[in-house]
Amino acid sequence: MLKKLASLLLLYSGIAGAQSSGKIIGKITGTGHSPLEATVVSLLLAEDNSLVKTQFSDQDGSFEFSSLKQNNYKISIEYLGYTKYESQSIAVAQESVSLGEINLQPSEANTLNEVVIQKQKNFVERKIDRTVVNVDAMISNAGADAMEVLEKSPGIIVEENGTIKLKGKSGVMVFIDDKPTYLSGADLEVYLKSLPASTLDQIEIMTNPPAQYDAAGSAGVINIKTKKSKARGFNGSVTSRISQGKRTHYRDGLNLNYTDNKIRLFGNVNYANQKFVNDLDIFRRYKNEDGSTKSLFDQNTIMRNKVTTGNAKIGMDYYASEKSTFGMSLIGLLKSGKEKKSGKSSLTNAFGVLDSTIIADNREDNKFKNAGVNLNFRHEFDTIGRKITMDADYIKYENEIDQNFKNYIYQPDNTLSEQDELRGHLPSNISIYTFKSDYTHPFKNQGKLEAGYKISYSKTDNIADYADVVDNIPVPNYDSSNHFKYDETINALYINYSQNFKRFSFQTGWRLETTISKGNQLGNIVKPASRFKKDYTNLFPTLFVSYKLDSVGNNQMVVSYGKRINRPYFQDLNPFLSPLDKFTYYSGNPYLNPSFSHNVELSYNYKSLFSTTLTYMNSEDEINETIEINDGIYYSRPGNIGKSQALSINVNSDLTINDWLSTNLYSELVHTSYKSQLYTENLDTQGVFWFVSVLNRLKFKDGWSGEISGRYTSKIESAQFTVGARGAVNLGVQKKILQGKGSLKFAVNDIFYTNINTGTINNLKLTDATYKNKGDTRFAALTFTYSFGKSFKAREEHESTGSESEQNRVKN
Repeated sequence: MLKKLASLLLLYSGIAGAQSSGKIIGKITGTGHSPLEATVVSLLLAEDNSLVKTQFSDQDGSFEFSSLKQNNYKISIEYLGYTKYESQSIAVAQESVSLGEINLQPSEANTLNEVVIQKQKNFVERKIDRTVVNVDAMISNAGADAMEVLEKSPGIIVEENGTIKLKGKSGVMVFIDDKPTYLSGADLEVYLKSLPASTLDQIEIMTNPPAQYDAAGSAGVINIKTKKSKARGFNGSVTSRISQGKRTHYRDGLNLNYTDNKIRLFGNVNYANQKFVNDLDIFRRYKNEDGSTKSLFDQNTIMRNKVTTGNAKIGMDYYASEKSTFGMSLIGLLKSGKEKKSGKSSLTNAFGVLDSTIIADNREDNKFKNAGVNLNFRHEFDTIGRKITMDADYIKYENEIDQNFKNYIYQPDNTLSEQDELRGHLPSNISIYTFKSDYTHPFKNQGKLEAGYKISYSKTDNIADYADVVDNIPVPNYDSSNHFKYDETINALYINYSQNFKRFSFQTGWRLETTISKGNQLGNIVKPASRFKKDYTNLFPTLFVSYKLDSVGNNQMVVSYGKRINRPYFQDLNPFLSPLDKFTYYSGNPYLNPSFSHNVELSYNYKSLFSTTLTYMNSEDEINETIEINDGIYYSRPGNIGKSQALSINVNSDLTINDWLSTNLYSELVHTSYKSQLYTENLDTQGVFWFVSVLNRLKFKDGWSGEISGRYTSKIESAQFTVGARGAVNLGVQKKILQGKGSLKFAVNDIFYTNINTGTINNLKLTDATYKNKGDTRFAALTFTYSFGKSFKAREEHESTGSESEQNRVKN
């Protein structure tokens, strides 16, 4: 397939012309003719002042608008503390127009007493199809990781098992730079904890993603965008962070970028050494048929997990001409982990008299490897924006787990009555191939047509080799051993059209996806082999409509609709059992069906100061964690929930109180309901929960700044679980050093240690169960960041997005 791709790339490069196009370039300076970085520059049509595009100036204050068709334009520049600049009409033909240095003049309101006011990004921004969270707007994020950043983002809830929910609903697809993580649950949590927040730029939250995105993710898509430098020259940054909670964590990162007229080289490498401690309590009350107490089971497990992670990305863009770009990138991840689970469980009768005590000593060694390559091509046909892009991806995962489970049963007089040992070797391999191509065709009437095709092929091979140890001799355990293979092919076509008018704009799209999947459980001498095959084709429409209530667009209404699908994670289809102790097991479910959802939103936005959104989600066969009690044994596995609904309303405000204090408030009220047949019980639950987060940002003299933030989530009804209320208060302070090129940030997370997971497990056969999981959420962190190098004017890069939803469905 890669050979065919190379031929296609050469074909398209052959049609790439060397025709020049119109440009407008310039450099923005402020007081003392110092360059102004991150200044908002707007390109307008001179005839009606309608907006064409916007961008930010680079570190040296330079900006460039390229690929402009022949017309008359204006440049508008806004920077807090300076008077707005607007140029005269600029005639652009097939040449470059240089505006030279544009020196902005300080506004009178901000020159008194030589007060310097710097531009600051809003914490939350609202767009027609997504909500954008700016990571750097929170100082405490510098001492955090990607998972903690998500937990602080509006509408996102992270549960104790690493499951990420959006507006109370599971089935969220997590992307990094428009590429899926291929991970889920606790494995996704470990991966995101290896990514320092200092490398992240934005979090894009999309309840209804446009048709260009894969239809996967019934609750929507979360896209984590990392920082990228588009500036020419050589530049980079280093970040080092140490944190102390129950254990000490270290994290270091290096980012480099070099760009000249023809080539852009970029790369980053990150290393993390982390130690996690969890204290898990599970209590079960077994009942007789009349509801009276039969016995009690009290279980405590201390989980100590040491994880060392190194990940890297290197890439190159080659600008064959002004309109054609070839790109290649390589990614790699190495992770090694050691986990020890020390458990003590007490089994008593109805009156609390001890029957027996179970001691569990479980250990697990994990080695995970991930490598990937992306080839991409981009060609612009003309100056009006017609272009084509192509991406080919190959992703490989190798995971090897060695387990050792020991259980000891003691009688009330503390005599050992029984013991057993189980060893497991679980290698797994996943290979993913994808190819996609997208075409964009703008029209002169501010309309735009987009279309594309994608094919993906995923192949998984999982082995579980278990043995009982009897007199120090391993004896094969065929009840637990298994060999599972799964193949899946998805073909997708989409078309999307958008149109802008003076006050009214809309975007509509249709995506057609065909899925062919095959599962093969090979079995062994005890278990028979089994196979399954599923084929299905679905159409996924999306619609976005916005209307400006006034001529300048300060007040805007947006309504959207989208249909989504949530396919099972690859390893959630794997039927293997993983024991916590003799009475608690986790397993997959090969009979999972994909779930479908319909999502509708209505929102109102006032400038960037206030917004409110009403959301309704209706899902069928939603995939969620389910619990079954069978002969006193606790089984946790993913299952389909027949029907679920969520209705929510949220408000967000970002206000500047004065020149040293600004505040962001986000609050959401959500009603959820679930109905399904689960094992021997009927599930019929509903409830309302409330989420609120507050961020207060403070600015002081001499480069000092600080923040005080907090969040709270009330009790949540989630399928079989009632999740207890929790919250956290965080503090952060920052000092700019080394002439502004460096910074020191100190943060304290969860000061009062209130971010503790608690809850009740419902709908169990003749059993009541509760849990409490205390993680390492309270810590102090010190982060040092330094930027170096020299940069010049920016150059556009291609965002490679070939292997999208497939990576989101792999566990390591």
